[in-house]
Amino acid sequence: MSSVADHASSPYPAAPGGPPVLSSAATEAGAQPVRLILAAVATVLLCASLGQTVVSAALPVIVTDLGGLEHMTWLITAYLLASTVSAPIYGKLGDLFGRKVVIQAGLVVFTLGSLLCAGAQNMGMIVAGRAVQGLGAGGLIVVSMAVVGDILPPRDRGKVQGMLGAVFGLSTVIGPLIGGLLVQTLGWHSIFFVNVPVAVVAFVTLGVALKSRARVRRQIDYAGAVLMTMFLSATVLVANIGGSTMPWLSPTVLGLGAAALAALAGFVWREAHATEPVMPLALFRNNNFVVVNLVGFMVGVAMFGAITFVPLFMQTVKGLSPTASGIMLLPMMVGLIGTSALAGRAISRTGRYKLFPILSTGVLAAGMALMSTIAAETPIWRIAIYLFVAGIGIGPVMSTGVTAIQNAVPVSMLGVGTASANMFRMIGGSIGTAAFGAIFAMRLADLLDGQLPDELAQGGLGSLSPAVVNSLPEAARLAITHGFAEALHPIFQTASALALLACLISLALRELPLSTSLPSRREDTGQPA
Repeated sequence: MSSVADHASSPYPAAPGGPPVLSSAATEAGAQPVRLILAAVATVLLCASLGQTVVSAALPVIVTDLGGLEHMTWLITAYLLASTVSAPIYGKLGDLFGRKVVIQAGLVVFTLGSLLCAGAQNMGMIVAGRAVQGLGAGGLIVVSMAVVGDILPPRDRGKVQGMLGAVFGLSTVIGPLIGGLLVQTLGWHSIFFVNVPVAVVAFVTLGVALKSRARVRRQIDYAGAVLMTMFLSATVLVANIGGSTMPWLSPTVLGLGAAALAALAGFVWREAHATEPVMPLALFRNNNFVVVNLVGFMVGVAMFGAITFVPLFMQTVKGLSPTASGIMLLPMMVGLIGTSALAGRAISRTGRYKLFPILSTGVLAAGMALMSTIAAETPIWRIAIYLFVAGIGIGPVMSTGVTAIQNAVPVSMLGVGTASANMFRMIGGSIGTAAFGAIFAMRLADLLDGQLPDELAQGGLGSLSPAVVNSLPEAARLAITHGFAEALHPIFQTASALALLACLISLALRELPLSTSLPSRREDTGQPA
């Protein structure tokens, strides 16, 4: 097997006295309408990322219409789970068969899921539709980013990856706002129908603009794909239901944990023997692959922790409406979008990227440390500044990470390498949100022990909705709101510590040269992309 260890010298083959040699495939890629492709890719990415966030504002209306309150969270979990487990498989398929056919297949699956959701007659149908949507979205996200690696030289990818990172951040803010507007004006079905024409336009545009790869007979690692799906599914499910829906030591959670470990062991064995492994184990000997994904995992924990608990704080402690509490995330997203785009442009201009994750994770650690000081009396404007600082720390990590991985892995592993960045960040978000939820619940229970009115004490912490808290007598309300604020401190302290650890890990990143030309597809030499 060819090595994918990092090269100390320039990683691009050069002709004597000239620039890197381009293959015919690279030459064809360079002749493609790059601007049109990038516009289509950005649209596809926005469509897939909005699929995750746009539904949040519609949850109460959907539950009122279809029933099944106990299954409401599965509208989010099904999408998250399906997109996480499908991402690396799509990435590998893109490496084997070309991006065009794979991204178009993802669009078809995503559109089918959207139509299933739009026509759902009960909660089971819409949850199934969300799972199908997620299966398509996982491919759209990672293959879109891999397309950038196919059509642009490494030196030029930074600014585009920064733009795509900004698209992610933008979707987090505008998704709930768009969803709320559509629900109020056209009904909840419209949030799923609106995806269809966008997907059709993107399908046609990519069909015209992207080149198809010549058909080559390939072996697909079905066993590896199944084992990876089992491992990721069990891991995400444990993170989402452990300690919330079910106790951590319940037979179901323990069984899922055991299944995850067994699937992981089987997956490692299979990948060591497969001809075309889904996730080649050689990637884990690549310094930049490991460093970027460790950092991405930790940043995912911090990012999703903030996104999850800030609206809760705003609604319960500050008495804001759900819409207003969602808008409070805007400062963080402004920081994220701005620094993601700026870092990408700086990478393309200077050819250097190592400094960005080091500085940004340090800023993120500071932002999370500031968030750990908030109290019930903290002015909203000050919290907005703290969130802005945290966003500044997140943005460059997203744009730099994909660029660093694509520059360090062989061309033949570009898709699966790109997929890994999204996969580890999403797993970090799932595990982090679950862990933070457990920390918050335990801390809040200790702080409010003996503080709740009898009628609320019998219902437990689950009865403390923002509406209930804000309707309590002043003394009880103040005790609860102060408890909520203090219970968040260990969450942000933990996030700050993880961000600081990510900063230290980032020091190990190796800054490999960024070529100004498209590298050739040399699948048997371990050639970086």
